[in-house]
Amino acid sequence: MDISAKILGKLDFGILKFQQLTQQLSAIDTFKGNWKSVENKKGRYLKELRKIATVESIGSSTRIEGATITDKEVEKLLKSIKTTRLTTRDEQEVVGYYDSLQTILEHYEGIDITERYIHQLHGMLLKHSDKDQFHKGRYKTLSNQVVANYPDGSKKIIFKTAEPHLVEPEMQELIQWVNDRITINDMHPLMVAGVFVYEFLSIHPYQDGNGRLSRLLTTLILLKFGYEFVQYVSFEHIVETKKEAYYRALMDGQKNRYKKDERIDLWMFFFLECLNTLVKRLEEKYNTLNKLSLGINERQQKIIAFIKKNKSAQLSDVESALEIYSKNTLKKDLSKLLDEGLLIRTGAGRSVRYHFKS
Repeated sequence: MDISAKILGKLDFGILKFQQLTQQLSAIDTFKGNWKSVENKKGRYLKELRKIATVESIGSSTRIEGATITDKEVEKLLKSIKTTRLTTRDEQEVVGYYDSLQTILEHYEGIDITERYIHQLHGMLLKHSDKDQFHKGRYKTLSNQVVANYPDGSKKIIFKTAEPHLVEPEMQELIQWVNDRITINDMHPLMVAGVFVYEFLSIHPYQDGNGRLSRLLTTLILLKFGYEFVQYVSFEHIVETKKEAYYRALMDGQKNRYKKDERIDLWMFFFLECLNTLVKRLEEKYNTLNKLSLGINERQQKIIAFIKKNKSAQLSDVESALEIYSKNTLKKDLSKLLDEGLLIRTGAGRSVRYHFKS
């Protein structure tokens, strides 16, 4: 049986569950469509959101695997990254995750889903980790297991993974399956992403770093499918807050690994619920930032309202409409509104006009 047939079998949930999944898919896609207009307007706010999300993603993803570093410590480390000697395992993992995540965020369009690129990301992830130099960027040679790490230092075996001799053929099959779905476009992209992550974690292709790499690859695949809003809220942080459910969903499918009755409905519901939580958080964060970060005062609001009403205006028009304010003050206001992306400017010299950026 080829991998497509196997995966379709794992997705055989029944009509009711598929209807429920479809509702979740629809909600995420609706937000995706609406977000485009937001993304075109508020570049400065989005940079701030991405900065916050990056810190949260690094902290959460490393803590899921047993690190104890806080988000504040992550932020402090990243500020001094060029001068700090990475002496602890937590520090090494943080910087490796940062390098990998930044590469994905900045270059995802040019990163294909191939063994070569996945190996490179794994090597980058473990670049600074002293204990992982011998195996970074190469498939595992020893059997390993998925182990849950808890804050008190305890561990729990979640499930066994593919044996080393099966890793390369299973990864090659999985990668081909994903690329076929991208080419043929015969399955919803979020379903493809969810299946890929589950299968990747089930194979557990590397000796270490699989959990962190799976979350990086989640971001990569979602970005490549056009879900660009995922970079502005930490998916990893959401998984961390739902850690018990995360492992439970994986175990539910894994208990029947390599059997005909292996189903991943619990995992797919978990995956989509995390994305819906991400959407809600992004709406809340963006609205808060939009209200508080700008600090648009009453005078600047009047300028926006005047220009919006008249479609466009020159500085002299704004002066006439708001004659109680000095020309110099209004010029500074217009400059700020341009910087914030709320206005755009056309023309030059005395012909400069200001337009509301709808």
